[in-house]
Amino acid sequence: MLEGLTWAREAAELAPEDVEAISSDASFRRYFRLRADDKSWVLMDAPPDREPVAPFIDVARRLHSCARVPEIVAENLERGFLLLTDLGSSPYHQALDDENAERLFTLAIESLLDIQTQASTDGLPRYEPALLMRETDLFLDWFLRRHWQVEPSEEELDEWDHLTALLIRWALDQPQVFCHRDFMPRNLMVTPAGPGILDFQDAVIGPISYDPICLFRDAFLSWPETRVDDWLEDYRQQAAARGLPVPEDAAFWRRTCDFMSVQRHLKVIGIFARIRYRDDKPRYLDDHPRFLRYLDHSIQRNPELTSLGQLIDTWSQRRRPD
Repeated sequence: MLEGLTWAREAAELAPEDVEAISSDASFRRYFRLRADDKSWVLMDAPPDREPVAPFIDVARRLHSCARVPEIVAENLERGFLLLTDLGSSPYHQALDDENAERLFTLAIESLLDIQTQASTDGLPRYEPALLMRETDLFLDWFLRRHWQVEPSEEELDEWDHLTALLIRWALDQPQVFCHRDFMPRNLMVTPAGPGILDFQDAVIGPISYDPICLFRDAFLSWPETRVDDWLEDYRQQAAARGLPVPEDAAFWRRTCDFMSVQRHLKVIGIFARIRYRDDKPRYLDDHPRFLRYLDHSIQRNPELTSLGQLIDTWSQRRRPD
């Protein structure tokens, strides 16, 4: 941090009076708030060999004209330092409650629609089948084998491959748009001008349902499923009014969101296990039961996913205790 602070002082001629560590997220990035003269900035410190900052800069420039994102005050790609404007200290996941959820989610949907209709996708990578498969297999490699210590049989792996192909087909058959890939409350900040958006460096051209399901089926907050369905339908109707190619049939849209959710939930559970065992950050895995419940809900109302529920139940019975 001292090296980054020295760089920030020189790059922006800052003399911060106070330095506060504000976040170390699930990646290898670290963030610090620098205060001086009643103003504040955020210093991002990202190891260049693990978290290059060039994608962050690229996507920030794409979003600058259509969303509230941090402005880049100074940058050093070789050392992995960025000095950013500060979007405040009130993330959505800490601010949301039953009374303000409708208002805050309405603002979030409006911002997402602005991004999907206005942000440039030229040159963005696509959410390719290989990437979708690698993400889904994180569940097998890190959660099932490493955390539950279960080795699937050949027959189970065959069924897993069939299910993975089904999920990928549902993902790729959707309209493809600008996709933040982690548009969840933790990455949205409450500001007077609307939601500030963070952690967008992994953006791709991807399924239109991906960001909406990130918003409402979250790692840190759970809402009644009927309410989630209503919010997703609100998004569909507003997206259609904005000219986005969402399905005309509400029931088909709900199924689309369910299948996309299953792919993401499997991925997230796998990532949480990887963060625990590879990166020694155990707290993320504490939230995996929430995602198992999300999975169960989607499985229960989509018969094509019944075998996934059976696999998870079978593996759960074979798991070794912590």
